[in-house]
Amino acid sequence: MSSAASPTTSSPSSAAQPLPSCAQVLMHLLRQYEVDTVFGIPGVHTIELYRGLPGSGLTHITPRHEQGAAFMADGYARASGKPGVCFLITGPGVTNAATAMAQAFSDSIPMLVISAVNRREDLGTGRGRLHELPRQQDVTRGFCVWQHAVTSAEQLPETLARAFQVMHAPRPGPVHIEIPIDLFPAPMQCPLADYRAVAPTALPAAAADTVATAAKWLGAAKNPVILLGGGAHEGGKEATALAEKLAAPVFQSLAAKGIVDERHPLCGGANLSFSNVRERIENADVVLAVATELAETDRNLVRDNYAFNGKVIRVDLDPAQLVCNANPDLAICADAKATLQQLLDALPAKDNTKAQQQTATEVEELLRGCRNEWWPGSEGRYPWVQALRDALPDNGIFVTDSTQLAYNTNHALRLFQPRSHITCTTGYGTLGFALPAAIGAALASPRPVIGLIGDGGIMFTLGELAAAVEQKLSLPILVWNNSGYGEIRDFMDEAAVEQEGVNLHAPDFVGLARSFGAEGCRIDSPEQLSEAVADAFARKGPTLIEITAPS
Repeated sequence: MSSAASPTTSSPSSAAQPLPSCAQVLMHLLRQYEVDTVFGIPGVHTIELYRGLPGSGLTHITPRHEQGAAFMADGYARASGKPGVCFLITGPGVTNAATAMAQAFSDSIPMLVISAVNRREDLGTGRGRLHELPRQQDVTRGFCVWQHAVTSAEQLPETLARAFQVMHAPRPGPVHIEIPIDLFPAPMQCPLADYRAVAPTALPAAAADTVATAAKWLGAAKNPVILLGGGAHEGGKEATALAEKLAAPVFQSLAAKGIVDERHPLCGGANLSFSNVRERIENADVVLAVATELAETDRNLVRDNYAFNGKVIRVDLDPAQLVCNANPDLAICADAKATLQQLLDALPAKDNTKAQQQTATEVEELLRGCRNEWWPGSEGRYPWVQALRDALPDNGIFVTDSTQLAYNTNHALRLFQPRSHITCTTGYGTLGFALPAAIGAALASPRPVIGLIGDGGIMFTLGELAAAVEQKLSLPILVWNNSGYGEIRDFMDEAAVEQEGVNLHAPDFVGLARSFGAEGCRIDSPEQLSEAVADAFARKGPTLIEITAPS
């Protein structure tokens, strides 16, 4: 890619070429930035924006609600590692997408939201124009990492260049660009081909002396531990090799599930909430925490942080995160993958087969102990977790909503590859995420995708089933039907609060699915799940699989 955001002069032949509109340059530059899919619902304010879409090479996906558009963009980004992109109309399009943008902000997911805003001469006048939202950017300011209001067409190339740099920054998240509707048809200064993307900034490597200190501490450690967070997705191979070299157990946050293959004997999975794992971490003489916030959401909502008794080495691209929730003894502000490789290179080779076997035995015992701490009802759902593991291909992507079974899969469902676990069960913790996010993931990746959502949660975004039908996605959507908000019902019972608002009337989900043009079936035993999922993967179109939850 060229390093020029836009030209300063036109080529000799450019005078004979018609100048493109701002909307056309926008679409062209998105393709230059390797965007291939956009999610949005056209509106009267974005007609001229959509004039630039045909012939651009972009695939447009139409959800049934702007919240669904942003959830799809989120799932697309998590599955692909590239920014998800949304087109929104002025006012209600932005407010409808706000919850999904906030979820992406909470989980540091790169998302580019391009919205219309009223004509420049109407901004701030309070004239009662269609879709008018005074100070529209104020609505999204709390959950965007960067915002910009384009006030002239010539600003567009630089604005997009800045947006993509920010989305490749140490702590990515949603970026909101608003463009006044009178600018979409505005002519640009140069021919379309003259507009080029800007290459992303190279990620920093760790300083050699810092790596040497970390390697010295890790090499001398008797019982080190490695903790991985969601920012380490590209470093799975290096993290696995480092764990083997140190004979160290590896534990992963929910965002990091699958970065290290959970079949590996040194991998303790995403079990950071259990007391025996916490004790092992707290008693380690050196903890290497890579791209993790060390937050309660990493520990599956256990509020108290670890009482570290040994040295803590933290690696993160964001300097602010290096001191968030726990102060390090050594802070490394650098790319996770590169730092892990530097540590591997700095540590001497040695035969530690026996030490690895001892650690593998320790990890196996820890995992058995975790199961003893599962909350009530988990054992009854465990056969469903095993059935899900049988049904999900080894390279599959598992997308979950906040529902009872998902909380069990967080710990007990082993995943084998990076970007295999897409969940909203912690962090911002919204409902309705899994269906549209699974659609986005299925559009982003050739890997098989399974979505899991509750009977309460799916009612938030059920209409997005129509988008999956239109795209002919071979997508199984599992609906865990426990006749309401089962997790909240359990918490009410535990707190001796009378149940109110949690027992819901459920529609005929199978009939609803078929009315959309999807397939539907109902199962009530784990033994039926593998066949139902296999049939769904073989079908050109989505399948809603309603699971009657055990009482």
